[in-house]
Amino acid sequence: MPAVPPRRVGNLPVEVTSFVGRRRELTEAKRLLSQTRLLTLTGVGGVGKTRLALRVAAELHRAFPDGVWLVDLASLEDPKLLPDTVATALDVSDQSARSSLEVLSAYLQDKRALLVLDNCEHLLDECATLVDTLLQTGPELRILATSRQALGVDGEWTLSVPPLSVPDLSRNQSASTLRQYDAVNLFAERAAAVLPSFRIDDRNAAAVARLCRRLEGIPLAIELAAVRLRSLSVHQILDRLDDRFQLLTGGSRTALPRQRTLRALIDWSFDLCSPEEQALWARLSIFSGGFDLDAAEAVCSDGELPPEKIFDLVAGLIDKSVLVREENGSRVRYRLLETVRQYGRERLAEIGGETELRQRHCDWYRRLAEQAGAEWFGERQADWYAWLQAELPNIRIALDFSLEARYEPRAATAIAVALGMHWLGSGRLREGRHWLARALQADPEASPLRAKALWQAGKLAYFCADMAESLAWYQELSLLVATLDDPAARAYLTHFEALVALFKGDFARSVACYDEACERYRAIGDAAGVAIARSESILPASLAGDERVRALYEESLALCSAAGDRLVRSWAMWVKSSDACRRGDVREAAALARESLELKRPFNDRVGIGLCLETAAWVAAAQGQGERAARLLGVLYATVWREIDPSAADFRDRMTLHSETEAKTRRLLGDRAFPAAFAEGTRFTLEQAVAYALEETVEFASPSRPASSAALTRREMQIAELVAQGLSNKEIAAQLVIAQRTAETHVEHILRKLGFTSRTQIAAWVTERRAAPESS
Repeated sequence: MPAVPPRRVGNLPVEVTSFVGRRRELTEAKRLLSQTRLLTLTGVGGVGKTRLALRVAAELHRAFPDGVWLVDLASLEDPKLLPDTVATALDVSDQSARSSLEVLSAYLQDKRALLVLDNCEHLLDECATLVDTLLQTGPELRILATSRQALGVDGEWTLSVPPLSVPDLSRNQSASTLRQYDAVNLFAERAAAVLPSFRIDDRNAAAVARLCRRLEGIPLAIELAAVRLRSLSVHQILDRLDDRFQLLTGGSRTALPRQRTLRALIDWSFDLCSPEEQALWARLSIFSGGFDLDAAEAVCSDGELPPEKIFDLVAGLIDKSVLVREENGSRVRYRLLETVRQYGRERLAEIGGETELRQRHCDWYRRLAEQAGAEWFGERQADWYAWLQAELPNIRIALDFSLEARYEPRAATAIAVALGMHWLGSGRLREGRHWLARALQADPEASPLRAKALWQAGKLAYFCADMAESLAWYQELSLLVATLDDPAARAYLTHFEALVALFKGDFARSVACYDEACERYRAIGDAAGVAIARSESILPASLAGDERVRALYEESLALCSAAGDRLVRSWAMWVKSSDACRRGDVREAAALARESLELKRPFNDRVGIGLCLETAAWVAAAQGQGERAARLLGVLYATVWREIDPSAADFRDRMTLHSETEAKTRRLLGDRAFPAAFAEGTRFTLEQAVAYALEETVEFASPSRPASSAALTRREMQIAELVAQGLSNKEIAAQLVIAQRTAETHVEHILRKLGFTSRTQIAAWVTERRAAPESS
């Protein structure tokens, strides 16, 4: 098996194009982040705030042992989902009744991490509330935000991101002297990517200088202009750009000059498109977070743009750098850069037809969501999971439109219900509850669909241990079923009754209700309902000491195998492994937990994975492998038991097993060795933990700790001592007779080498070192 690499915590994307210039801003941003816990990079659209933030974060990642995490907010339109979006980016799931903000606060309260919130400007109030809460509860957390304006939070520092440096046209510039300007370097690199033979020489140097000056050093504008080298020379681009500015003088007087510059470039890109490409550009702006070709053809085509033309038009927009092409598994997706998308939305508003387009968008995602729901229990389960994860921003837009525009509210109910198993399998229980509750309120008409929505809302609340809400949905479903003559609704209610009985500890009744639910599902031909109810029935049967446990498990396995399902089968296997634990059958418990983990790997079923790891820890302890058990218990502490409210009957049982496993492991290792192995487990990623439980090779990262003094030069050690005495950079410079900027640079080097982010940490390190000198 290939080794799982040591942990580098975070989710920063790999840079696919070079990072040009910004040395001063980069240094300043890192310096400010060493002194403040909230830094917001501000500037006009297209100026490069995101690229700068990503580079700053990448260069500081060693200072944050708990990770550097990017949260892209550009595609988020529902402010209520902001905490959930941040939690998803951090890979934080939660099954409790707490709010998402409470979950985030609890998770980050002891984390030394950097959170990068990108594109905050359309969610200023919500971002301000979130940031303020997280910083108050997480003393080691730092936040780097990008926005067109400050968040307005106490303690916030801002750094204005200026355009790239541009040539001074009052001086004669040669090809070699132009290289001192970042705008010129960016243009040269992007131009070479479009036209490999392009070089700045004395023949075009003056034109390049004028062009970069004309574009005011705005990176996005420069990149858009560079694309034109496919068909024009630098001189021709400059001439046409001058024409653009002539036209622009009659435009908005309230826009800032740099905003007008970018607008001119995007206007030019738009005008270079054919009328059909322009129409498609405007229509594609309806999508959020990207789209595939099928979606573009279904949503954007009509009599004016036939479906068969969409592919060629998309290819044309890619060639003109309007669309970005991205690989997503075996499929290709496309997206508009946010500034370009907003421009498209403006054009769409001018052209008209937005409502009809949003209706087609909503209808398309409803059809696909319903297809995903129908085929979820089957061989395409993993494919649909991946598709739904990628399309979630568009699904949210469809749900919002259906609910807010009152466009067939039942469409929202249908979508939310169709994603029922996805909410569970992806760990998005709270978001599922959000949409189901909104849909049930907007679509009150009695129907079998409403019955299923009530059942799913109740089930999600149950798995979040919010029994008050779950029972409220149960009562409403009971009243509804009494008025409906519908066998499916009766099946949902019976299934719900089984869960309620399980919660109350009436295991025999729970098993009986599950048996009845299976029969009702069979009567209506709902194979998924039968399999799910049967797999869930194994747990209360085991807790009740029912002799049918193995028979129920075999039946569940046969149903899932026949359909090609993975997720439901994995749950049945975990329940059976749990039963084996109760019976003391170590071999069976280990084999079933292992197979369940393998099946769960493609999904984000964090609770299911955590419960399998619980079984693996019990197995390790039972086999006398104390260090292994302690590491797995550490993983569980950092993940599943922070995400579950163990008040439900099935989880109460697991807590008992957990306590027994911990006690046995402590006896195996002793009170000194246990905490060290346990702490090592808390540093595992979930991927590493699964690999470790499956006995694959895992390369352990060394514990995060300050570097030794050997990492510092003699001068840096001298400056570290002065920092510990409370001297400022100015005072250090005066005492050592060096420039203040030199002192600042030395302090930056010390922070980076020791993995610190503040002068206070340097002082603490020096004090600790004095108390316990390092051995030679």
